[in-house]
Amino acid sequence: MPTSSGLLLNPHTFAPAHLDPESRRQLRALIDWFEDRGKVRLLRDDLEATWVSDFLDFVERERLFATFLTPSEFAGGDPNKRWDTSRNAVLSEILGFYGLSYWYAEQVTILGLGPIWQSDNVKAKEKAAAQLEAGGVMAFGLSEREHGADIYNTDLLLTPAGEGSGAQEGPVFRASGEKYYIGNGNVAGMVSVFSRRTDVDGAEGYVWFVADSAHENYELIDNVVHGQMFVSNFRLNDYPVYEEDILCTGPEAFSAALNTVNVGKFNLCSGSIGMCEHAFYEAITHANNRILYGNPVTDFPHVRASFVDAYTRLIAMKLFSDRAIDYFRSAGLEDRRYLLFNPVTKSKVTSEGEKVITLLWDVLAAKGFEKNTYFSEAARLIGALPRLEGTVHVNVAQILKFMPNYMFNPAGYPEIGTRSDPADDVFFWSQGPARGASKVQFADWAPVYDRHCDVPNVARFYEQANAFKALLTAAAPDADQQADLDFVLVVGHLFTLVVYGQLILEQAELTGLDRDLLDQIFDVQVRDFSAYAIALHGKPSSTPSQQAWALSAVRKPVPDADRFGRVWEQVRGYDGAYEMRP
Repeated sequence: MPTSSGLLLNPHTFAPAHLDPESRRQLRALIDWFEDRGKVRLLRDDLEATWVSDFLDFVERERLFATFLTPSEFAGGDPNKRWDTSRNAVLSEILGFYGLSYWYAEQVTILGLGPIWQSDNVKAKEKAAAQLEAGGVMAFGLSEREHGADIYNTDLLLTPAGEGSGAQEGPVFRASGEKYYIGNGNVAGMVSVFSRRTDVDGAEGYVWFVADSAHENYELIDNVVHGQMFVSNFRLNDYPVYEEDILCTGPEAFSAALNTVNVGKFNLCSGSIGMCEHAFYEAITHANNRILYGNPVTDFPHVRASFVDAYTRLIAMKLFSDRAIDYFRSAGLEDRRYLLFNPVTKSKVTSEGEKVITLLWDVLAAKGFEKNTYFSEAARLIGALPRLEGTVHVNVAQILKFMPNYMFNPAGYPEIGTRSDPADDVFFWSQGPARGASKVQFADWAPVYDRHCDVPNVARFYEQANAFKALLTAAAPDADQQADLDFVLVVGHLFTLVVYGQLILEQAELTGLDRDLLDQIFDVQVRDFSAYAIALHGKPSSTPSQQAWALSAVRKPVPDADRFGRVWEQVRGYDGAYEMRP
């Protein structure tokens, strides 16, 4: 059996040694629930757009969200309740593996909990913990039809009610307005709603409060998509808001919105990974057993190239995401490196997921449309993940804020090891003000590249990374180019590849990744960097010096037919390794 055959999630052999016994038991129960329902039911519910009520019944019986999404402070003495990013990522990956709609129910619950767990409203926190224990889900009422997630311009308005300042005396505000793209808005017992006061101007007027979707003044208008997910449009009609419903106000409310998205963004990468893994199993098992023109489909060189590319991209997604967990869990006010790795997981990992599905689809062709395949569902929905919680473009623009300090101004940090310990990640709910990104510093990115220069394509990509540093020194974007988002986004993609490679190498080092596979991953990195360099060359505003740099930065990966063959054997080893029960 190939040495890397266990790198993908396989429900048949799932037994994560890094998790505690109760977490393993609950996740095993979740897998068994999906497998017992079977593939026919799974796909039928997707095609018929069946709301995931039976899944939520399981969540209630198993106390799944209550255990995984309740901070220990509100655990009520249950030693298994905590917010543990390491195990939450596994949960998200499993949900993505079986269907984006199940993942989405958890994702928007996480978002809805964000303003609650960040607030000082203890009664709201206790209520949330009790609702999770009872099997409830949450919703995140931020987006609006006209403004999207532009929180500067919310039209959900709070008008002073003049009826007192407490629950016994009457509401302090009446809320009116619509929210749009709000997952779980049909059933959430607590909908965290972002609003602004009519009597206070500017940032001081922002307010987060909780609403109940069952309240008579809460009008559920529609599901804006056709699918199992309920992505609601709702309207509040003079909804009474009591003192006990208010979570946070003013600039703190603004920060709570952004900090909640920081937590929710990370879930996107693990959901994408799970979808790609299931699709990969289907694709290799089908293609490796299909005869075309008298030969197995996988005998064709272009098919093998597509599979090896898809597999190495998928493993790279997992390596980066797993290593980012360590930085998330070790973060604090003095170490905010997660603020860079977070948008990279969101924009880069999820975009890579799209590429993986496309590469597999190029092999499967018509098979990829068939309604009896998980692949058809994944192909239809994989594009959602790069476009949720801000587009790729928004997140790459955010990434650029960190580039000067990352590339040129390293700081000393203690080494961070693998963080799979069963700890409560309390910093997520006390991230502080959402500002100061340009001041965040990083450890030197170069040493981990230096240590792996014996791997041919790591060395070649390191040449490109150093060339990128030289570009920023000698021919950096001028003021006009910095204002041209179309131009600087390409710079952002080049920078992202350097960051991506760093964490891939760190995780490969920590896990003892197969050298052939690591070399093949950086074969992809070299090609991708070259493609973005050519894109920079072609931009209308690129200068002659930038154009010359772009051509000089293009590299061909170091070829090695034997290495490619060995990685292909790893890929072929997944043929038949997993098939979902009928």
